[in-house]
Amino acid sequence: MTDPTENDSRSQVAVAPAVEAVGVTLAHGPQVAVRDATFTVPAGASTALIGPNGSGKSTLLHAIAGLHPARDGDLRVLGRTEVGRDEIAYVPQHLHANQHLPISAREVVTMGCYARRGLWGRLTPTDREAVAEAMARLDVTHLARRQLGSLSGGERQRVLVAQAVAQGAPLLLLDEPLTGLDLPSQERIVEVIDEERSAGHTVVASTHSLADAASADHLLLLAGRVVAEGTPQEVLTEANLAAAYGEMVIRVGEEGLLLDDSTHHHPN
Repeated sequence: MTDPTENDSRSQVAVAPAVEAVGVTLAHGPQVAVRDATFTVPAGASTALIGPNGSGKSTLLHAIAGLHPARDGDLRVLGRTEVGRDEIAYVPQHLHANQHLPISAREVVTMGCYARRGLWGRLTPTDREAVAEAMARLDVTHLARRQLGSLSGGERQRVLVAQAVAQGAPLLLLDEPLTGLDLPSQERIVEVIDEERSAGHTVVASTHSLADAASADHLLLLAGRVVAEGTPQEVLTEANLAAAYGEMVIRVGEEGLLLDDSTHHHPN
């Protein structure tokens, strides 16, 4: 006979958050980017980070990736304060490749396996299969021999997302993965994000698009602090958006809300 407390314990493990923050403050020297943030990121779901320029989205992604220490508070990723590099795949914002960098698209995607094998580790047939599958999913197989610096912005971004997918990490972080891309590249990346979520992986992506945010399972609205978190219905209210964006919120008709995002090209 099964012990009911054992079932309860397994259930709690199954629903444990992928990220938990309690009173977290993130800063760049004297400048605070996110202050006293308390929130959770649900496991096996998609979370969108939204907020105006300078709201702390990129800094928070860096902190979750283990690249930016918290000044104060407790930040736990996958239940721990320190996570192995093979457990988080991170696609940063605005990676500019040197046009003369002698590295092919296939080599870039293959680098996703180094998190598991180490820089000098020998790749296995399983690794090579993961690379081929990731490239096919992002529709970049035909670019395999092209140098990264020669690719268009959309092609390069799909290669970088393929690298993250090839890593097979349970937590995928993407910093504005769709910004400035052609429509086919946007659609392919969105499809792969949905596939990763369906496979049980946790996806956290920053975005400036309310439409993209509305399709996520969970939202985190930032403005140098956590303004709101929860489902799109709970977060995307006029009151919450006004608190975060101020006069950038424009009402259209009785229920429609838009953002005046004409200033979006500054880092956050």
